[in-house]
Amino acid sequence: MMLNNQAQNGLKGFLSRKVVFSNLTTFNLILLLLPVAIFIGAVVAKGGVIAAGALMVLFVGIPVVLGIVAYPRFGIAVYVIAAFFINYAAKVVPEGVPLGILMDAITYLLVFGFFLKKKYDYSWSYFQNPISYLILIWLAYNLFEAINPASPSILAWLYTVRTIGFLLLVFFVFVYHIRSVEYIRFLMKLWLFLALLAAISGFQQENFGLLSFEKKWYYSNPEVLSFLFIEGHLRKVGIFPDPTTYSYNLVVAAVMCIVFTFQDISIIKKILLWLAVPFFLLTMLYSGSRAAYVLLPAAMALLAILKFNKKILFFVAAAGLLLGFIIVAPTSNPLIKRFQSAFNPAKDASYNVRIENQKRIKPYILSHPIGGGLGSVGLWGRKFAPNSMLAKFPPDSGYVRVAVEMGWIGLFLFCTLMFVILKTGINNYYLIKNPELKNYCLAMALVIFVFNVGNSPQQALVQYPSNILFYLASALLIVTMRLDKELQENETNKVLIN
Repeated sequence: MMLNNQAQNGLKGFLSRKVVFSNLTTFNLILLLLPVAIFIGAVVAKGGVIAAGALMVLFVGIPVVLGIVAYPRFGIAVYVIAAFFINYAAKVVPEGVPLGILMDAITYLLVFGFFLKKKYDYSWSYFQNPISYLILIWLAYNLFEAINPASPSILAWLYTVRTIGFLLLVFFVFVYHIRSVEYIRFLMKLWLFLALLAAISGFQQENFGLLSFEKKWYYSNPEVLSFLFIEGHLRKVGIFPDPTTYSYNLVVAAVMCIVFTFQDISIIKKILLWLAVPFFLLTMLYSGSRAAYVLLPAAMALLAILKFNKKILFFVAAAGLLLGFIIVAPTSNPLIKRFQSAFNPAKDASYNVRIENQKRIKPYILSHPIGGGLGSVGLWGRKFAPNSMLAKFPPDSGYVRVAVEMGWIGLFLFCTLMFVILKTGINNYYLIKNPELKNYCLAMALVIFVFNVGNSPQQALVQYPSNILFYLASALLIVTMRLDKELQENETNKVLIN
């Protein structure tokens, strides 16, 4: 192992000395790269777009693929970035280009790299925790749904489990490869930076107008436009595929910023985090998603319970008073009016329609203990079984969808998994001693809570990046506890040695 490290360091040092820090003059560097430039130009001129794509695959795609497999930390970062931008990229590329395959490919590469490394590591101690066990049970139940006699199409199951199954496996990739506080710190910064870009995109759409390709996407489908145009206001989605995903992720980012201000960081960083909170919440309002409006108060209530001290209670109480004033204050602003309506659901027509739909489907759920089959509701249901009753049913709620597709047994398992994840996060928060890791654990527990609350009125865990971020947060609940134990053991060993 030491020889391998020395060899790697030697190679890196050689490249650094000869390429990066060499004394090549500008003229010599031009002479060195000129043949490459001529070759690329000739190939593109001869082969056109296809040749340019092939060169991109050769010079960019292959190194990225090798990097994802060989360097998991790089792969995880690429995965998170791609999850944020995949739907935005779909608005730019020509219709019909299967960009979803890109996310599937990155997922498969991460899982492949994980099993490749586990071939030489026979320890499974990282996965001996309740969340891992429940995720394996949930994965097994998803696979069992393949033989559900009520399923209208095995293809609907196949297309659905293709994504769900591998996403569940990515949880283990996160648990195994995230091994340092520094890398968690990097992931948190990356997460907030990407959320900030999403908020800026929504701000641009609301205040400066839509870009040409955004406008084309909005107006390309009349059905989508009717959903996005409400009460004279065009709901904004930023870089995301729909208002729900956009608004939920901005609330999550705001909650993370609030929690991170409790860390021992510089005043400048705290000010920046506090400035980010109102910006995230303001741009969240542009989505017009009423389901998102209750998420922050819910998260703050749990925060007050978990961090039970005078400062937090005062902050939450002050925020509650401000919220109460906004709810009852008379206004002509359509965004504020829609915000106020979220706290009076009885007068909301769409809420009442959802309640009626749930009452109508309840007898079916009770009479089908394992549901109507994975993928029988939504896109794949409409594609592979368009004449079935479930294909025409609008589930709205993520929990209702699970109950319809996987029955009350599946709903019980899913709720058990969610409970165990949240319980583990809260327990670990109180057990962790390192202040920074404790803070990260608290933030991730609140993220899990926000997604779970949001999964009741809407489907919170079906779109990128929410589905990936949920399992990343779940994995970090385990990782922070493990790293804290390692730090405590190192401190104990130092004391014994001294």
